[in-house]
Order: sequence, then C-alpha cells, then structure tokens
Amino acid sequence: MTTTKTDEAGLGYEQARDELIEVVRRLEAGGTSLEESLALWERGEELAKVCRRWLDGARARLDAALSEEAAEEGEGGAED
Repeated sequence: MTTTKTDEAGLGYEQARDELIEVVRRLEAGGTSLEESLALWERGEELAKVCRRWLDGARARLDAALSEEAAEEGEGGAED
C-alpha cells in the first residue's frame, strides 16, 4: 500500500476500487499481524470513502442531466 491520505484526492474511481479489492483480498487471506490488519482495514475505509464520493458525484451529474433534459422537454412540449 503505497498510497497515503494526501494522495486520495488524486485517486480515480478505478484506482481506488482496485486498491480496495486488493485490501479486501489481503484481509480475507489472513496471515497478517493485528497491526497490519488494522492498517489494512483503515485503508479500506478510506478507499471506500473515495469510491463513494466518486459515485455520489456521478449520481449528482446524472440527476442534473436528467433534470435538464426533462425541463427542455417540458418547454418544447408547451410549444406544440
């Protein structure tokens, strides 16, 4: 795990997701010390937050686009 908290802002969704998958794989495999497991868990939580922010942002953009499209259709329908 080479990414730090300061790097999170620059992580893309796919990067964060892939690293999260690796963290989960390592936790499920076991064989790590308590300290390592806790560090992996904390990193996983951070990565999950990054993914959630990306997904929330994408949802907001999609909702805005759909609202704009509906508003344009409503204006166009009034003219017919």
